[in-house]
Amino acid sequence: MNKVFLIGRLTRDPELRYTGSNTAVATFSIAVNRNFSNQNGEREADFINIVVWRKQAENVKNYLSQGSQVAIDGRIQTRSYDDQQGQKRYVTEVVADNVEFLGSKNSSSASSSSSSSKEPTPYDFAENGSPKGTDVESNPFADFGSNIEISDDELPF
Repeated sequence: MNKVFLIGRLTRDPELRYTGSNTAVATFSIAVNRNFSNQNGEREADFINIVVWRKQAENVKNYLSQGSQVAIDGRIQTRSYDDQQGQKRYVTEVVADNVEFLGSKNSSSASSSSSSSKEPTPYDFAENGSPKGTDVESNPFADFGSNIEISDDELPF
């Protein structure tokens, strides 16, 4: 089985090209943090090349840029080519089946700044730790009309 799941940030803006048959292909790389620190106590990252095809490639180009956070699922592919000097070169990359947009490069810095123009999100919390603007004591279905009674006794099986 050849399956890869990655979460990381784009290290550069995606490059979009089209094949001879007018199929969109985008390439970019992401930095994925390692789970451990090196001997100096610093966290290192791996830089992984990603290839994505068709409509998803166009979406990646239109909506992602350097620093955007993404989740990738796909497969590892190794291909080879001859360079200008005639040397055989090998490239290992992830061919993405799915690219999930997790956040922009500004989303982490925006949450730490206290700007009055910032729109509230579902992840904004009050001082007591509960989500802002959410009254967990109220009935969210109160305005939907009369009560509906459901009983297991009426099921046909």
